[in-house]
Amino acid sequence: MSTKKAFFVIINPVSGNGKGKKIWKNIHPKLHQNYTIEFGFTTHINHEIKLTKTALKKGFKHFIIIGGDGTLNKFITGVFSQNLVDSKDVTFGVIAIGTGNDWIKTHNIPKHPTKALQTIINGKTDTQDVGCLTYLKPDLPNTYFINLCGIGFDGLVVNIVNNNRTFGKFTYIFGALKALFLFKLFKTTVTLDLKPKSYDSCFMIQLGICKYTGSGMQLTKQPNPKDGLFDISIATGFTKWDIVKNIISLFNGNIVFHKKIETYKTNHLQLSFNQQAPKSQADGEQIETKDMNVSMHPKAIRFYC
Repeated sequence: MSTKKAFFVIINPVSGNGKGKKIWKNIHPKLHQNYTIEFGFTTHINHEIKLTKTALKKGFKHFIIIGGDGTLNKFITGVFSQNLVDSKDVTFGVIAIGTGNDWIKTHNIPKHPTKALQTIINGKTDTQDVGCLTYLKPDLPNTYFINLCGIGFDGLVVNIVNNNRTFGKFTYIFGALKALFLFKLFKTTVTLDLKPKSYDSCFMIQLGICKYTGSGMQLTKQPNPKDGLFDISIATGFTKWDIVKNIISLFNGNIVFHKKIETYKTNHLQLSFNQQAPKSQADGEQIETKDMNVSMHPKAIRFYC
C-alpha cells in the first residue's frame, strides 16, 4: 500500500432499490483522488463477511460501507468473527442507502451520499459498543450487532419486510400492520444478574445499543452506545388493540413508559425459550432464536462521524 490512507469499500448493489452502483460511480473518482482504494460488490448473502475478512488480511483498517443497516451488520460480523486484527484498530464510515437506515440516526450522520462522504473525508471519529449473542447450542456461530436486537413482534416485522420491500419508506409501517394479525405471545426466561424471571405472555424484548429501529421506532428508554450497557425493554401481555392505540408512541419513544413494559440496564443477560420460539432480528437482519447469552464489547470499534 502507498503512504496515502487506504480504504476498502463494500458496496451492496441491490440496497436502496439498486442505488449502490450509481452512488459508487459518482463518489469513486473523488475517493480515488485522495486515497488508495480497493472495493468489492456483494453478490450473495453474507458476502460482506468474507469481503471484510479478506480486506483485513490484506492490511486494510479503514472501511466505507455503501448499503443499509444489514450491510453494516454483516461488516461488523466480519470484523468480530476474525482474530487477526483487533476491532479497536478498525474504523468505518457509512453511506446509507437502505430501507431503514436506523444506525446513522443515533450519530446524526447525514443520509445524503455527498454529505456522508464528506463526513468520512473530514476524518472525525468516535467509538461505540457492539453486542454479541452467543448461542448455547455450540454449532451456531456468534451473532454481533451494533444497533439493536429485537425478539418477538419486531422480529416478525423484519421477517415480513425482508420478504417484501416494495413499499419504500413505508415498508416498515406495512410490515408492522401485517404483523398485527400474525404475531403470537411467547414464553421466555430472562436472567439478569443471576436472577431468572419467566414471562408467559411476552410480546417483545428489545436489546438496545443505539436509539432507533424499524425505520425510526424508539423502543428502548435510555440507550447510550458508549456506556457499555444494553438498554432493555420487555413488553408483556400486549394485545392488537394495545398496539393500535400506541402506534404513535412506538415512534416518539413514549411506549417505554407503558405499564406493560419493564426496562433495565445491564451488560450481560441470558435468554431461554421453549419450542415455540419467536422471530428475532439484529440490526434488521433475521437471526436464530435459540437459548443464548448476550454480552457487550464496550467501545469496541471506531467510526467516522
